[in-house]
Amino acid sequence: MTELTFLGTGTSQGVPIIACQCRVCRSADPRDKRFRSSALIRHNGLTILVDAGPDFRSQMLAHDVRHLDAILITHAHKDHTGGLDDVRSFNYIDRKAAEIYCEPRVLEALRGDYAYAFADHKYPGAPEWHVHLIDERPFRIDTLGNTGELEWVHDVGYFYRQADGSLSPSDNAVREAPHDNPDIIPIRGYHDQLPVLGFRVGNIAYITDMSRLPQSELPKLAGLEHLTLNTVGYHPHHSHFSLEEAIALSQRIGARHTWLTHLSHAFPPYEEFSKQLPEGILPAYDGLTITD
Repeated sequence: MTELTFLGTGTSQGVPIIACQCRVCRSADPRDKRFRSSALIRHNGLTILVDAGPDFRSQMLAHDVRHLDAILITHAHKDHTGGLDDVRSFNYIDRKAAEIYCEPRVLEALRGDYAYAFADHKYPGAPEWHVHLIDERPFRIDTLGNTGELEWVHDVGYFYRQADGSLSPSDNAVREAPHDNPDIIPIRGYHDQLPVLGFRVGNIAYITDMSRLPQSELPKLAGLEHLTLNTVGYHPHHSHFSLEEAIALSQRIGARHTWLTHLSHAFPPYEEFSKQLPEGILPAYDGLTITD
């Protein structure tokens, strides 16, 4: 069984938007309170996070997440990567590096945004990551990616405790994700002109921040129980599906259930918006859990 929980279903600004007084931003319905888009997937004993945006800390606390086997990154925009520094808590409590799965272009962006996490001599307290490079091929989550148990040395930083008891420094490991017995099927799409990835796990597909999905990717989405698609408004948008485009794509793919995410305050409050949608399509909301 695969289970997906929506940790955030809002746009890059979230909902409510700072200082906005529209009826959606002032809504008392908790389903209209939206963190930046992110999802937690449980599959075959693995706990997998998709994207770690600026609300990462609050999302982890709200759902009492105590362990992550992997963090999948769809693309490098800050509303999807801005919380990665906060994996330091998992480093300390779980005594493991965070296992991050991303494309090479995302890695290069992370090297710029988080240079201190990749330094040869890290600032004490910098997050400890292992990066697994992915592309459009199905891949497996490598639970053996760590090179030992993390141990904090005061005022120095993290080291790895080896089987013989010795301590070795971080190697800033970057490796290719394994492709045997894959858990994850990447879905290639485009966020305006930027190549991004969605992911299929079991019979659930999570797609966000796309404005175009090539026809060649549709066979990867056959037979879905649940499909997640992004939309930010009623009108055409250069980097996201409009509502009309999302509905049309949902009907082409033919999943039993479609959930809309990355929603803006351009849509009406939850109950009203739900009534506007065709059968089988509903807005997602923060905290919603679906299973295949």
